Amino acid sequence: MRFAHPAALSGPPIDWAAVDRVLVVRPDNLGDVVLAGPAIRALRAALPTARIDLLASPAGAQVAPLLPGLDEVIEARVSWQQIDPRQVRPDDDTDLVQRLSERRYHAAIILTSFSQSPWVPAYLCQRAGIPVRVGTSKEFGGPALTHWVPAPPDETHQVDRALYVLYRVGVPPVGAELELRVPAAALRAAAGVRHAAGIPDAVGYAVVLPGASCAARRYPASRYTEVTRLLTESGRVVLVVGTDREHDLVREVARDVPGAVPVAGATGVPELAALIADADVVVCNNSGGAHLADALRVPVVVLFSGTEQVSQYGPRTGEAEVLTVPTWCAPCRRFTCPYTMACLDLDPSAVAQAALRLARRPVGVGRGGAPAASVS
Repeated sequence: MRFAHPAALSGPPIDWAAVDRVLVVRPDNLGDVVLAGPAIRALRAALPTARIDLLASPAGAQVAPLLPGLDEVIEARVSWQQIDPRQVRPDDDTDLVQRLSERRYHAAIILTSFSQSPWVPAYLCQRAGIPVRVGTSKEFGGPALTHWVPAPPDETHQVDRALYVLYRVGVPPVGAELELRVPAAALRAAAGVRHAAGIPDAVGYAVVLPGASCAARRYPASRYTEVTRLLTESGRVVLVVGTDREHDLVREVARDVPGAVPVAGATGVPELAALIADADVVVCNNSGGAHLADALRVPVVVLFSGTEQVSQYGPRTGEAEVLTVPTWCAPCRRFTCPYTMACLDLDPSAVAQAALRLARRPVGVGRGGAPAASVS
C-alpha cells in the first residue's frame, strides 16, 4: 500500500473557474515537451478561455509551435536543469522570477520526471507571486507547492504522470495520445529541403535520426550506416537527418551509401516534424525524434538504450517497435556508458527488417499512393 504524507493535497480545492492565466513548467528536452502535450490539452479543455503559457528550455521551446493549446512559450535556461554549476549565473533565477512576476499568472503546473524535484521551480514561482503551484514529489518541501500531489509509481509513463498530477487537482484527462500540428510554413520548408536533395514529391522515403542528447543513448554510427545501406538496397530513399551540431555524425552515417541523403542543420524542429510527417518510417534512438514520430503517427523503430525505462518513455500513440537488449545495469541514467553499450548491441539487419515491416508504404509507392519516381 502506498501512503501519502499528511501535508500532501492538504490545501483547499482549486477554483479553476477563477484561473485565467496558467504557466506550465517543463524546461527539459524536446521530447519531454512533446510528452507534456496531453496535459496541455487537458488544461485547454478545462480552461477554454484561459491563457496557457509554457516555460521551456531552448531545446524544448522549439517544439512549442507544434503543440495545440498553448498561447506563448517562455524560453529560459533554468538553474535547476544545469549539470555544471559554472553554467549558472547568479542572477539567472532572479531574472526569471522578475519575468514571471510581470505576467501575473494565477497558477503554475510543474511537470517533472520521477527523478526530478518540483521544489526549486515551485519556490521561484512562489517568489514570482503565483498563488497556485501544483507539482508531484516523494519528499516534503514546505509551502513552495500549494498543492503537493503524492508521487505516482516511478515506472509511470511521462504522459500518464503529467495527467495524474492534473487529475488529482481537479483537471480530468482528455485522452493520453500525443498530438502535434505542423505549420504550413514548415511543410513548405520541408518540401524545399527534399527538392534541394533531389527527391521528387512522388518519392517515398525513410528518415534515419542517428543523434541523441547524450552518448549513452546513441546507437553506433557504423551500425546506423549498415541500417541505412540495407534500407537503400531494399529500394528506399533514406534521409539521414540531424542538427547542425550533428553534421559530422550525419555525414559519417550517410557516407558511401548510394540513395542516402545527408540533411544536417537544414531544419529546425517544425521542419524536422514536417519531414517526419511525410516519411514512410523513422529509425532513431530514444530521443526527441521518437516522440515526434509517435505524435505524428508515423511508424518508428526506436533503438532504446538502457539509460531509461521503456515504460516511462516508450512510444504508445502510433505504430512502433522498440528494440533494446536487457542488461543488468539498466536503467543507468548515465550520459556516457562506462562499459560496452551492451544495451544497444543490436544487429543492423534486425533494425532494418523492423523498419521495412513497419513502413506504411511499400517500395515503389510514393506519397499520395502515386508510383514512385526515380531520384536523380
